[in-house]
Amino acid sequence: MKINEYLEKVKSKEISVVKTVEKILQEAKNSPNHFTAISRSYALEQAEKIEKNPEGRLAGLPISVKDGVCVKNIESSAGSEILKNYRPPFSATVINKLEKEGAIIIGKTSQDEFGFGGFSVNTKKIPKNPHDLARSCGGSSGGAAGFTSFATQPHIALGESTGGSIANPASFCGVAGLTPTYGLVSRYGLIDYANSLDKIGTIAKTVSDAFLGLYHIAGYDEKDSTSLPQKMLQEKKVKKIAVIKESLNVDKEIKDIILSKLKNYDTISLPSIKKYSLPAYYLIALSEASTNLAKYCGLRYGQTLPLQGGYNEFFTEVRSKYFSKEAKRRIILGTFARMSGFRDAYYLKALKARTLIIKEYKKAFKKYDILVSPTMPVTAPKFSEIEKLSPLENYMMDILTVGPNLAGLPHLSLNAGFKNKLPVGIMLTANHLEEEKLRALGEEVEND
Repeated sequence: MKINEYLEKVKSKEISVVKTVEKILQEAKNSPNHFTAISRSYALEQAEKIEKNPEGRLAGLPISVKDGVCVKNIESSAGSEILKNYRPPFSATVINKLEKEGAIIIGKTSQDEFGFGGFSVNTKKIPKNPHDLARSCGGSSGGAAGFTSFATQPHIALGESTGGSIANPASFCGVAGLTPTYGLVSRYGLIDYANSLDKIGTIAKTVSDAFLGLYHIAGYDEKDSTSLPQKMLQEKKVKKIAVIKESLNVDKEIKDIILSKLKNYDTISLPSIKKYSLPAYYLIALSEASTNLAKYCGLRYGQTLPLQGGYNEFFTEVRSKYFSKEAKRRIILGTFARMSGFRDAYYLKALKARTLIIKEYKKAFKKYDILVSPTMPVTAPKFSEIEKLSPLENYMMDILTVGPNLAGLPHLSLNAGFKNKLPVGIMLTANHLEEEKLRALGEEVEND
């Protein structure tokens, strides 16, 4: 059943919200590690209220939430042991907006610790891909995309992207992942990875469902200093599209699947993005992550230990125990890049490269409405294959998704077809606030 059809049946009381929520809660329980917390009693309590009085444009719609987005009184740990058992005393703005419209929060989905990873393996509870349980869901919003693919009941997932954490798992799981313009959706209540890059978006089975979710979470929020007062532009007509030449240096079968979904297109070269996007992204993101994670020192935020020794000893003991190996690696890299003596050579240079990348995109959008590429250079890998990858090889997997994220551009990943029964994602990128063009072309590709 399509979500709009379900919502209409809820309004007319032709369908039981309680029974729908009970079914999806059972699916959440049976899913292969897609959830870190299931809010069964809270969800059923809300379902009973809405069944009696179905008010709101999303009345009765189940919503899963990435673990890094705060939901009042529900464990929100961002996939990290250092925040284990943290139950926020407030909800993120996006949660308040959804609940105001009658949506029902069913639980928190698995993710890489603080978003650090592209395979959702940097956490205790590793989600498995419904297409093949021996393979990754992608990351860091792996549980969100995995459950969206797994669930049979009407449902929308909230994800979060810093460098591709919505598009990546959407590609691996064969669903639609929508990352909005930076600042279009409030970040208030999101546990930070990198402030200048983090974006909350939606994941759903179809493009229209992903946009349905976006329409209800977008908008200005005075609690978020990066929130945009502008709204999405309503122009939907897509006149010209271009495939990014550098993105086609992938497996021939993936390339052929992507190009088969397009009718009339040009090819465009974006050399600065190929050359600078990955190093610029990791320098900026890890510098900001190093700063954001400094507050988890055992004194005020996160886990603690008995007070003993000097401050540095205590600080080191807490962080050594509760941060994962990958979190420590990223903290060290980020701290180095912003240290006195290295800041000019690395961090500030990365910011200049980011400006160059934005200018290159803007130049391309003067001629084209949408830029197209594969979402990922590979299909979902096996966990046994991921174990053999070096940290650098892990980071290289983001090569196609970091560009739009660095520039704060809206992008949409959807399924273009299958290679050896595994989904292949196609990524559409538009200019700032031109999400409606993504929807127009995305639905055309989806229905082809």
